[in-house]
Amino acid sequence: MNMRATIQLDGRELSVNLSKPLDISLPLSASDENPIAWYLEKPVIEPVRFGDWIGKVSEGKSSTNFNNIQFNPHGHGTHTECLGHITRDFYSVNDALGQFFFAAELISIQPEKIGEDLVITLEQVKSALPDKSPQALVIRTLPNLDAKRSKKYSNTNPPYLHFQAAKFLCEIGVEHLLIDLPSVDREHDEGKLLAHKAFWNVTNIEHLNPDARHNSTITELIFVPNHIPDGSYLLNIQTAPFVNDAAPSRPLLFKLD
Repeated sequence: MNMRATIQLDGRELSVNLSKPLDISLPLSASDENPIAWYLEKPVIEPVRFGDWIGKVSEGKSSTNFNNIQFNPHGHGTHTECLGHITRDFYSVNDALGQFFFAAELISIQPEKIGEDLVITLEQVKSALPDKSPQALVIRTLPNLDAKRSKKYSNTNPPYLHFQAAKFLCEIGVEHLLIDLPSVDREHDEGKLLAHKAFWNVTNIEHLNPDARHNSTITELIFVPNHIPDGSYLLNIQTAPFVNDAAPSRPLLFKLD
């Protein structure tokens, strides 16, 4: 089935084929291939057991497969988070997203070596976004190796986004930031979380400032295959309806004709 829609973008009327999504999420599995961050073990997916009864059809004692799943959205795959990730008060990502389609720009950046770190700098982001202020920004880091799909990030000091770059994205009105790293912040940063705070415009985590960006989200641990070129897309952010600061998600890009 060919499902087409027409959208307005930068004063242009563009056609989108909704039947051909480009999936930029990483699936969650109970295997060693699952990406892992934040010092966790791999996810656990196992059948429920009640005495001798096992919720697994292949075991011959159940008519259905009936699994429990234990995982952490921040450390086990693609996830979308809201400002509740860093605030004292509770805020749910399920409330942060009121719509699910956005005009998006995909850019590729090779983080710059600064001391012992690899950093996505303000200058790099500005250079990749000349005169553009998309609703959503997707950042693919280079080199874009297939090993990202199963990488174990704990204690590897992955690249991160400089807080000045995050502040710039906030200032130009980017509402949704997607990145192929476990965090927009440095792995060991003494709890400062400067990029998170700058993007969400959070200046006080204990008594949230009134101009904090409740409806903006950050999606981490995506993977954008190399065959998808940089440029403008329609983005669909699909999230599991968890009442939590973060939820597993499946962002999809759609080509614009």
